[in-house]
Amino acid sequence: MNRKAYLATGRMIAMLQGFSKLRVNVHGKEHIPEGPVVFVVNHFTRIETVLLPYHIYRLTKIPVWSLADASLFAGPLGRFLDLMGAVSTKNPDRDRVIVKTLLTGEASWIIFPEGRMVKDKELFKKHLLLPPSGVRPRSGAATLALRTEFYRQRMLRLQGVAPEEVARLQGMFQIPDLGPLKKVKCHIVPVNITYYPLRARENALSRLTELFLGEAPLHLKEEILTEGSMLLSGVDIDIRFGSPIDPSAYLTSRGVEADIVSTASYGFDDNLPSLSEMKHAANRLMQRYMSSIYSLTTVNHDHLFASLLRAYPFKAIDEDDFRRRVFLLTKLCLRDTACRLHQSLSTDQVSLLTDDRYHKYREFRELALEKGVVVQKDGELVKDRAKFSAPFEMQRARIDNPIGVIANEVLPLTPLQREVHLMAWLPVWLVRKKVAQILETQALEEFDADYRTYFREGESKESEVGMPVLLKGTSRRLGVVLVHGLLSVPAQMLELARYLQGKGLWVYLVRLKGHGTSPEDLALRNGNDWVASVDLGYALMKALCDRVVVGGFSFGGGVALDCASRVGDAAGVFAVCPPQRLLDISSRFAPAVTVWNRVMDVFSYQWAKKEFVESVPERPELNYTRIPVSALRAMERFMSELEPKLAGIRTPVLVLQSEGDPVVDPRGSQRLFEMLGSEHKSYRRFPLKRHGILAGAGSEEVHAAVGAFLDAMPGAGGVGEGPLRE
Repeated sequence: MNRKAYLATGRMIAMLQGFSKLRVNVHGKEHIPEGPVVFVVNHFTRIETVLLPYHIYRLTKIPVWSLADASLFAGPLGRFLDLMGAVSTKNPDRDRVIVKTLLTGEASWIIFPEGRMVKDKELFKKHLLLPPSGVRPRSGAATLALRTEFYRQRMLRLQGVAPEEVARLQGMFQIPDLGPLKKVKCHIVPVNITYYPLRARENALSRLTELFLGEAPLHLKEEILTEGSMLLSGVDIDIRFGSPIDPSAYLTSRGVEADIVSTASYGFDDNLPSLSEMKHAANRLMQRYMSSIYSLTTVNHDHLFASLLRAYPFKAIDEDDFRRRVFLLTKLCLRDTACRLHQSLSTDQVSLLTDDRYHKYREFRELALEKGVVVQKDGELVKDRAKFSAPFEMQRARIDNPIGVIANEVLPLTPLQREVHLMAWLPVWLVRKKVAQILETQALEEFDADYRTYFREGESKESEVGMPVLLKGTSRRLGVVLVHGLLSVPAQMLELARYLQGKGLWVYLVRLKGHGTSPEDLALRNGNDWVASVDLGYALMKALCDRVVVGGFSFGGGVALDCASRVGDAAGVFAVCPPQRLLDISSRFAPAVTVWNRVMDVFSYQWAKKEFVESVPERPELNYTRIPVSALRAMERFMSELEPKLAGIRTPVLVLQSEGDPVVDPRGSQRLFEMLGSEHKSYRRFPLKRHGILAGAGSEEVHAAVGAFLDAMPGAGGVGEGPLRE
């Protein structure tokens, strides 16, 4: 191999990766031992043939050669692979070259034991990993590693017994000194490469191929559609290294041991007396690393959606129910199965149940609809079972049936498959109950952790004041989510909540992150935290009730409107004294304080920074008396970003306002109301002289207005009626 050409080619790969939209994540690099390694890798695209040697070389600083299918060595790609140190599977000297370089430590090797790009993986047949075609994964990597260790031990152990045989072997492998053989041995390291998202779409490369080649062969078209999309549209590539395997543990049989210490002269291609035992050992070793390769699959959202869709026992599944089941699977994957997870599964998954703002479900559904795996009908997905049971056409699998390919990729993950099948058979009422329990527990645990972390003696209120609260109703037709204002707590909404519960409604009082603890906690929060808080409440109530109305007081009204603009299926939304223009001096002072803080940052005058301003709240038993300047700025940004969303709200809306509000300018809430896009909206003022009109004198009229709004919900039909349903 030309080392300069190898290094230059690696630099070119790095440059091409920079131009592409590939995002490579490497895991388990600590598992790579010193010395030569046979990396056994699953084979799914041409990309890993080029990309993997570069990344392994960066980690080990040892040249990495690869054994590649002979079909790749045609045209420019073949010359490129030559520069990268790739050897064709049809090279007559391949085995001798591999063993020699592994013995000397000259290079490590990448071998794809599946033998070809495998798009369909079935589980064990009589404990043997076989694809459905019955083609056995190749044991060549195991054989080469065993032969390397066989000759290493043979030369070391015969030094004082048969020096002539050792010299002959040194000449055969061009090993001038046995010193390196004493220091390190060859290992096998399983490697899994997982791509996400997997999409085969028209792209610039596929269009160029059609232009210059006309009707390209099916296999080439499939590869360009899939791999061109990966390169140009972006894909996460998770490269995961497993624990190293010592081949010497498989050379302990009596016959193999006898051949290692035999003084007979064996040629490289001669059949050893222990050949049958070596083959048996190679097969056991192959089974071990194939199991390891598949167990290292990086599980992603597509895997969960595709697996559950295939396992679901009925032809049609409600979309909300589908998303809830996958949400529960994400919790089980994190807790019980020891699966390796894509980074997007390590974050909170509540968005799957609300606005799907990261497009995980939306993109999967679009792909399934596009490929005819499902059709959409009245909020349900009706699946074509044949897409999961028919054998794959290997040349077009990733084009015609990517959902089946995705589902098959995680078939060897037995713990995951067990959870998927259990989840597929859970009754709908139990799924909803489990989701609600998980979300309620999550909110309470988050509050408890924040309260213990940020508790401030003499300033923090009792924990019962700040914790989120679920009030049970007598009907599940309609539930209400209530959102308190800035600087306040869920208890601020308790009088309204009790009134609504008296009407038979389920009510959930959200705690916005940063509240109910101390101002220091609130200073660390922003709009994303508050969105996550209200989304959790909405998802919880949606699991408990058929339809959900979300409402809020003051800034909480703005958060409620934001929720209604995103989730799409809210039955209604109401806002009480929602802010648009603030009149209190602390909030008007906030922009100037923020500018002052920035100046102090520049000059490092930390002592002069003003992080909090004092406040005199209407309800000091509930509200903070210090306002974090950062929280005011975050609120202003939130309300500014909310404005363009208001026109997109189509659900019924009620806005209530105090005429003498000293905090929120009634003209601002009127302007907010006028920006709403709903055809069914109502604005009402009350002749009160305070901001907090949900408690105290005159609040009964406000409560009644909210109650009338809920009674008028389409399909509500007396929200307090009807038996409690599971």
